[in-house]
Amino acid sequence: MPEKIIVIGSGFSGLSAAATLAQQGFSVQVIEKNDTVGGRARMFHENGFAFDMGPSWYWMPDVFEDFFAAFGKKVSDYYDLKRLDPSYRVVLGPKECWDIPADPTELRNFFESVEPGSASRLDRFLAEAEFKYRVGVKEIVYKPSLSAWEFVDIRIAKGALKLHMFNSFSAYVRKFFSHPGLIKLMEFPVLFLGAKPEKTPALYSIMNYADMGLGTWYPMGGMHEIVKAMHKLSCDLGVEFITGSPVTEIAVDSGRTTGVKCGNTFYPADYVVASADYHHVEQKLLPGSSRKYDENYWNTRVMAPSSLLFYLGIDRKVPGLLHHNLFFDEDFAPHAEAIYDRTEWPEKPLFYVCCPSKTDPSVAPEGKENLFILIPTAPGLEDPEEIREKYFHIVMDRLEKFTGTAIREKVIFKRSYATSNFISDYNSFKGNAYGLANTLRQTAFLKPKMRTSKLKNLVFAGQLTTPGPGVPPSLISGRVAAAEIVKLSGKKPVICTN
Repeated sequence: MPEKIIVIGSGFSGLSAAATLAQQGFSVQVIEKNDTVGGRARMFHENGFAFDMGPSWYWMPDVFEDFFAAFGKKVSDYYDLKRLDPSYRVVLGPKECWDIPADPTELRNFFESVEPGSASRLDRFLAEAEFKYRVGVKEIVYKPSLSAWEFVDIRIAKGALKLHMFNSFSAYVRKFFSHPGLIKLMEFPVLFLGAKPEKTPALYSIMNYADMGLGTWYPMGGMHEIVKAMHKLSCDLGVEFITGSPVTEIAVDSGRTTGVKCGNTFYPADYVVASADYHHVEQKLLPGSSRKYDENYWNTRVMAPSSLLFYLGIDRKVPGLLHHNLFFDEDFAPHAEAIYDRTEWPEKPLFYVCCPSKTDPSVAPEGKENLFILIPTAPGLEDPEEIREKYFHIVMDRLEKFTGTAIREKVIFKRSYATSNFISDYNSFKGNAYGLANTLRQTAFLKPKMRTSKLKNLVFAGQLTTPGPGVPPSLISGRVAAAEIVKLSGKKPVICTN
């Protein structure tokens, strides 16, 4: 009989691990706490609206193509991918906004119009970012990061200076650009990595290449289409899914996990992939003697932000918005300080508005609009209804002023989601939305380890371990975790190509 694998959690890392392990000949069960698969990328429907609950940016399309290619498939076998042009809108003031072109020539012309001489500097910036992307995403992130020795590689060592691991992202951007708006534009992709730009390594200009080099895309039907595709692929490979079953304990005997318990039900396993929240799995599901880290360790980790989200169904079309809209009409510094330094609610928050119904008529009834609003917040904040309502009106005041449209009076569906929801739905440590901050001290082998010497057959995956937060990294994390299971089993990896 094939060896049995239990995967805890059905987010991107869990789905990725499950499909990969099933392809390798293992018997795989995925146990999911919630009633539907997808983790933070679940979808819900209400009054004819379809709302993606979490991720809304489709970047790094090559990562998805590489994943499906490993099974002899293509992205187009599962969903229709559309490139957005303009990529997104940046709102700098009540009447000032920039639409960021997808076309490289138009993008250069745009930069040059804002800051003369910046087009050639953009070329150099993106060339360096592409090098980092090719080394970082194609090589480094597929390493399990169990030891620093994994990175003693001639190519990586020779390119270490070019990776700018020890340079501040903020200072790095300012070497190329001086216009405040362009600086905001270049710094925005790292805002959700969990630290201020001045504390984020310049390595992460790879995010700018993902943005401006590889483009911003959208899977028609919503981001949940990716989940549906990975779920179908897994099922076709024989993976069994058990939903609505929170894992309550990981059973341990003689330094090995023997399976997991969901209430009174025991599921035996030869190996376990923990793709649920790392902190919850380790501190709540494992016995004390099997934990690599303690609560003090976790409490000294720097977490990426949480978020206050609003899902809105609007009984009219809203002018002035694109699919993606970044409201940088206030100074980011005080908002960043509230998140990263003071751990409090910001006075004048920046926010993001996704309006997928501008691209996809299937997510809203005809003549209506689907809005997803996100305010980055510090993890661990109390989020009572009165606080949520206060920030709803702060955002609406600015959104209505910018669009010149009365939106609140046309809201026919409204749901908020914040820290306490992340905790209850995902057992998220401190209610974080994006995992660990990508600071220098929490990069690569300095993250919580995928494997622990405490248990020989347990491997972690997801946004609190290697390679980090975001949809593509989580997908990669599942593939790397699966590869570690294959190594532990002594099996010869099965390689599938188109």
